[in-house]
Amino acid sequence: MRDSRVLALVGLAAVAAYVVGLASGQPGLCLAAKPVPVLCLTLWTMARPSRYARLLALGLLVSMAADVAIEWSFLAGLGLFLVAHLVYVAAFLVGPTRLRLPRALPVLAALGIAYHAVAPGLGSLKGPVVAYMAAIGTMVWRAAARVGRGERARPGEWSALLGAVAFAASDTLIALDRFEAPIPGARYAIILLYWAGQLGIALSSRGD
Repeated sequence: MRDSRVLALVGLAAVAAYVVGLASGQPGLCLAAKPVPVLCLTLWTMARPSRYARLLALGLLVSMAADVAIEWSFLAGLGLFLVAHLVYVAAFLVGPTRLRLPRALPVLAALGIAYHAVAPGLGSLKGPVVAYMAAIGTMVWRAAARVGRGERARPGEWSALLGAVAFAASDTLIALDRFEAPIPGARYAIILLYWAGQLGIALSSRGD
């Protein structure tokens, strides 16, 4: 319990430092603080003994590497985040699961709308972005498919779904801001949604 509180305090301090760095135009502070919240979530999740938690921790670890890589290369960061999403998909397939294709329909609709908006600006990145959208769409679908695996939906199942949706919303804002038109203040919303998404996914290891 004490270790959890320490990790939470360190993570929150890093979130505050990143926001301050963003507001005051200090890229060095942002870069130093950016991976810390996900590192704290990784360490917290690793303490759980289940295979599900271990896969989530791996996804968080890859995401942390992507947080840093994307600052130097958008494609490198995109590739690492794609791997993280695939690891999350593997985690969401642990245990009893159903196909539940109807739950994929709203995800496909959202992806279609987002792709229509950003497609004209993608250029040579169309292939990588489409592959990435397919991966994150699959992640959200499989998170949705886990909800209600038993007689009733468990808190951890809802937490994973809300986290996956927040993560997807963050990525959608990145795509719109980068490939469609700049969005004022987008960087704040993007990073906060991203951290909220990772938090929701990590917390699902406690209730699974």
